[in-house]
Parts: sequence; C-alpha cells; structure tokens
Amino acid sequence: MKSLKNRLSLSFNYFVLWLLYFSFSRFLFLAFYYDKTFDLDFITILKTFLHGLKLDASFSGYLSLIPFLIFLFSIWIPKKIVALLIKSYTYPVIFIINLFMLIDIVLYKSWGVRIDSTLLTYINTPKIMLASVTVTMLIGGIISWLVISGFTTYLFNKKLTTLFNNLEKGKIWEAPIFLVLFAALILPIRGGVQTIPINQSNVYFSKHMFANHAAVNFIWNFSNTLTHKTEDTNPYQNFNPNNATEIIDKTRNQLLASNDSILKTLKPNVILIIWESLSAKAVGALGGEPNVTENLNQLAKEGILFTNFYGNGDRTDKGLVAVLSGYYPQPTLSIIKMPHKTRKLPMLTKEMKNLGYNTAFYYGGDTNFGNMNTYLRNGDIDFMLDGSAFDKENWNSKWGAHDHIFLDRVMKDLSKPQLEKPFFKIALTLTSHEPYEFPDTYKFGKNSEENLYKSAQAYTDKAIGKFISDAKKQPWWDNTLVVIMSDHGHPLPKHKGYFNSPKKFQIPMVWLGGALAKKGITVDNFGSQIDFSYTLTHLLKGNASQFKFSKHLFNNSEEQYIHYIFNKGFGTVGKNGSFVYDYVSNKPVLQEGNYKTLDSLGKAITQEAYQDFLNK
Repeated sequence: MKSLKNRLSLSFNYFVLWLLYFSFSRFLFLAFYYDKTFDLDFITILKTFLHGLKLDASFSGYLSLIPFLIFLFSIWIPKKIVALLIKSYTYPVIFIINLFMLIDIVLYKSWGVRIDSTLLTYINTPKIMLASVTVTMLIGGIISWLVISGFTTYLFNKKLTTLFNNLEKGKIWEAPIFLVLFAALILPIRGGVQTIPINQSNVYFSKHMFANHAAVNFIWNFSNTLTHKTEDTNPYQNFNPNNATEIIDKTRNQLLASNDSILKTLKPNVILIIWESLSAKAVGALGGEPNVTENLNQLAKEGILFTNFYGNGDRTDKGLVAVLSGYYPQPTLSIIKMPHKTRKLPMLTKEMKNLGYNTAFYYGGDTNFGNMNTYLRNGDIDFMLDGSAFDKENWNSKWGAHDHIFLDRVMKDLSKPQLEKPFFKIALTLTSHEPYEFPDTYKFGKNSEENLYKSAQAYTDKAIGKFISDAKKQPWWDNTLVVIMSDHGHPLPKHKGYFNSPKKFQIPMVWLGGALAKKGITVDNFGSQIDFSYTLTHLLKGNASQFKFSKHLFNNSEEQYIHYIFNKGFGTVGKNGSFVYDYVSNKPVLQEGNYKTLDSLGKAITQEAYQDFLNK
C-alpha cells in the first residue's frame, strides 16, 4: 500500500505543479500589464485565477499524459530510470512553454488577444517578425526566458526529486488503478463530462475583457487554434445567407451614390500615401494629441478632412487589402497570405490601369513580408520599388529605409518628365512602426513606449509635410489628388475602455491637391478603408460595382456606418450608436446609443464577408 500511496502522490503532485506554474504565468501577465490590472477590483483579479483554473487544468492534463503512462510502468521500472524519463520530458517542455509565455506577453500589447496560431504565419520571415523588437528587448527577453525557465526547472526538480526518493516498485494489481488514472485525465482535458468540450468562452466571466483574456491559458489557446481550423466552415453564421444579404443591402443600397462635385477634373493624377500605424488619437485635427502631427493638422485645413474614418483591421496586411481591394479582413486569418484567394480579389490598381493610368507602388521595406509582393503583383502594377533600392545605411535596423529618405525617392521619380498618361502612385511608409528608430530628434523623448510612438509619428509627419511642400511646386500639382490615410489604428496613445473599442480603429484620412473642387471642409460621414476604392473609381467614372462590400464616402445618408474586424470579434459604428461583439463569449462588449440595428448588421456583414472569403 505504501508504494501505491507514493505513486498516487507523485501523480497528483505532478499535475498540481503544472497548475501552480500556470497560476504563476497568469500572475506575470497581470503584473506586466499592471496599468490594466489596476483597473480591476481585487475580487475580479482573484476570479481570473479561479476561472482560469479550467483551462489550466485542461492543458495540465495534456502535459500529464506521458508522465502518467510512465507512472503506470514505474510499477516495474527502477525509480532512477523513472526520474530520468520524467525529467527528460518535463524540463525541455518548461523551456518551450516559457518561451511561448513571454511571446504571448509581448504580443498582447499590440494584438489585444492571447497568443494563437497567427504567430505561425510569420515564421517563414523570422528576421522581419523580430523587426518590432529592439536589441535591448531581445536580449532582455532571452535573459528573462533563461532565468524564469531556470527558476521553474529548479522548483520542479526540487519537488520531484523528493517524490522520486520515496518511489518504490509496485505490485501488478496497482496497474489497473493507474490505467484508470491515466484515462481519467480526459476529464480535466475536456473540462468535464458535458457534451461540448471546454473552450475559451468557459473562462470568460467579466464585463472587463482584459480580465477575461487574463483568465485564458496562453498555451491552451495557442494549441487550440493550431488544431482547430475554421477555413472550411463559417463559424460566424447567424442568419440564412439570403437573410444576411437582405439585411446588408437594405442599408448599403442607400449609400452607393453621391452627387458631390469633389473633383475639378475627370482624370486627375492620384497619390495615395498610406501612413504606418497612425491613430486618430495622435492627430490634433481629430481631437487627439495636439502636437504630434502638426503638418497633417495644417494640411487638414487645406483640403478635406474625414472626421469619422476607420481602419477595417488592425495590421498592415489587413489594411492594405481593405484599401486596395475594398475587402474586409478575416477575424483570425489573413487573405493576403493566400495567393490562390488574393488573385480573385478586385484591385484598385487594375481598375486605374483600365481608366488609362500609369501605376506604381513604393515601399521602403521588404515586400515579401506577409506575402505583400504576391498580392501586389496581382494588381498589374507598372512599377514597384521596395527596400532593395535603398542603401543599408539609410535603413533603420529593422524595417527599411527611413521615411524621409523613402519619400525623397518617391518625389525624385515624380519630378521626372511625366508620360502623357495620368499617374496613380501608392507610397507605404514604415518608420512609425515599432521599434521607432529614426535619425532625427525624438520630439517627445524616449522615456516610455507612448512617447516613442508619438516621437516616431511626429518624425513621419515632418517627412510627409516636406513631401507635400515639394509636391506643391511641381507642374502636376494643380491636376493632382493626394490622399493621406493610415494603414490601421493603434493601441497608443492609450485610451480608456475596451482594447478593441472604436477608439483603437479610428484613423485619419485627408484629401489634398489642386484637383479638388472643394477645400477647407470636413466630411463627417462614417466611412472606412474599404470604401476608398469604390469612392475613387466612382468619381473617376470607373467600375465601382466590383468593390461589392463598399459604399460611397460622400453619401450623406443618416444610415452611414463602418464595420471593423478583430480577432474573433467585430465592431459596427454608425452616426447614432456603436456595437462591438466578441465571438468567444458570444456577447456584446460595447453597446452605445441606438445600437440595435447595428447588432444584426454587424453580424450579417461578418457572416457574409467570411463566407465570401471561404468561397474564394
């Protein structure tokens, strides 16, 4: 009986050690995001641990499968061999899981969700994947990984060694007991005997989404998304397909036309500047930080400022497709990484060529990142320039050519004698991306992540201000439309409320140039990136109907709305209300004003957009 008791104690303690480890990892997560944690009351913080135990126990069960089998065979195997087998399995696993824990903590700041299989889409470009990380952060991360892993291994080893010392060979009749014990791991793994296995929604308990996210076990979440693909089915289906289309068309069909005379000419040159990571919260002209984008603030007075403009996604790969294809992002995937699907998308550059334009795309970095190059090649772009055209001395250490160098090159090409054709030039900036490295004064200093962000945006603002100043001196300026918009919003500057609230997704858009018939005005209509291609081609008398999810930015109907996507959720915002929905908990997380029609509209758009993605 003593051997049975010791073996049961070893099994129980091994399982509990993992439970304690995951509680420790949750403590580190909450400590790292102390500012968000302080917004929670003490009871809610405790509940993150209590509710989190469900997924902690589930993954502890997975981790215990092999050890429990070894404990079964320890009835006949000498304890030294048992100890060697268990430690040889456990300690490498500790190092691997700790690596994922630290990656999860770092990524949450930008992604707003716990680590999932999205990480793997960047594995094939590791150098660029690390581009947002400074050398100091990387070295600090490696040291933290080694220290935490060493400490965890020490504690595991100390406890397990004591238990192994008490281990004895057992009796044959003990085998069925441990076979049952091994089989019983299915209970914590699937979360009980209920019909549906445990999932993330089982640990969501609070109206504060950060508390719910803290309760999620990071490695369970990663493994679950890795093994559960949703590409073949539509998890966002709420309506019969015909009903979903009817709900959308009822509103969208009222928003497709506008009689505003925005342009003085039918075939203006068009320059589209896509500004990396600029949030409306950093733009004084939109009520944000007053002194970050001083040039853009002034330019907004000279042209047309869109005061209720939004990004449809939260990363460049999603923003680019929204802008150039009028296509909604996917909640957990990215169509730009799937060439067999992107080749079926409409492309603004193709339509501009059909209208007689010469097209070009400029980017100071590597267009292979995120499969951007393949997507852009589908657009039949006449000329493409990327970071390979710039000397390495003009690069920051990570992403590519500094924005002032990059924009000077764009202007150099624009200063050459032009062809008879009108031109459509796209310039995607990059310096205002983490780690915010640039060869100029840090206007707001470097003492915090927020000040680094604001300083980098001020630098890009300066570069764009110079570009526009140079453009005004060119002979083509009077027949040119310049559009400046952000590729996506940003968590910084910090805002109150839910991480994925509309504040994060609101971005600036300004139209400038001599081709404008109206200047010094604001447009308060609710529009987003996917509306740009439709609106531009409509103004140029092109085929706007191919952008089937879009609507006209200058339509003044009270029914105007925007729709954005984030990881397993969406937000739909109109003139009179806002509705944000989370598909993990299957609950709304924000309901403001007259949101009831936005509820069904948002769900219908999410369903139809994802179904279209599946059908591509």
